[in-house]
Amino acid sequence: MDKGVFGNALEREAEMKDYKFYGWEQANVQAVTDQYKGINTPLDLYDALSEIWCAKTCAPRMRDQWTPENKTLGQCSITAFLAQDIFGGEVYGIRRQDGNYHCYNVVGDCCFDLTSEQFGNEILRYEDNPRQSRETHFAKEEKRLRYEYLKKMLSDSHALISNA
Repeated sequence: MDKGVFGNALEREAEMKDYKFYGWEQANVQAVTDQYKGINTPLDLYDALSEIWCAKTCAPRMRDQWTPENKTLGQCSITAFLAQDIFGGEVYGIRRQDGNYHCYNVVGDCCFDLTSEQFGNEILRYEDNPRQSRETHFAKEEKRLRYEYLKKMLSDSHALISNA
């Protein structure tokens, strides 16, 4: 198989994926770090995290509701801050009824929410929300530890790919 044919097959496969997270259509910002080989856009990050998100990375208050079918449940802040590490930009939060914030990313003109699928058909408002700081979020030790675990799992999975 020549390289041109292989490249076209990969492009067709990417076009056929059914992304449902908010902003996927414009999630083409480029990584500002090469720490994670193969993670070039938020779509790449979503694909990688889809294999990593688990009950252990889910917020403890939601863990009993987490399922592989709703893998983004309880993953928002740790995912948004990891995406910020990779793509830069800012993390913003949508205030929820319980007083917690649902976190998402804005990089330049690109707004994306890798974990929006957890809300099903609920429409979230992505304008005029407060910026979120990792200092505030990671003041909760359990959240910082979940972020570190997610980051390590991503690093480990991409080290295997890089060495293959």
